[in-house]
Amino acid sequence: MAQPSKSRRPYLIRAIYQWTLDNGFTPYLLVAANQPGVTVPMQFVKDGRIALDIGGMAVRDLNIDHDPIFFSARFGGRAQDIIVPCGAVLAIYARENGEGVVFGEPETPSTTEDPPPPPPEAPKPSGRPKLRIVKSGEPDA
Repeated sequence: MAQPSKSRRPYLIRAIYQWTLDNGFTPYLLVAANQPGVTVPMQFVKDGRIALDIGGMAVRDLNIDHDPIFFSARFGGRAQDIIVPCGAVLAIYARENGEGVVFGEPETPSTTEDPPPPPPEAPKPSGRPKLRIVKSGEPDA
């Protein structure tokens, strides 16, 4: 049985992020704010989406190497911790020219995947049980 492959989304997000920086552009994430695990300031969400500037001047402690993406940013003058599961990223693009990758719909972990098969049971011994004496190696008291 083939193991399901990992999502390409985190890899593409990292690639486009690096591409924007290499070209002197400002990377933006478009996020589905209503997805599980997303922590963003809801007062800035419009139509269930929020665009986040993840450029070096806008964020602190950006970690885009793992899922979820997290960083700190200022909204309305207040620092807030932001958490974005990669599956909630709808697009990553350069602000200056709009080039990037659009994913479209949010990606949720599949709940219909088959669970891993249980380990095989050890064979049951046949016949009568046998006892044997094992010495501990300690001197008799």
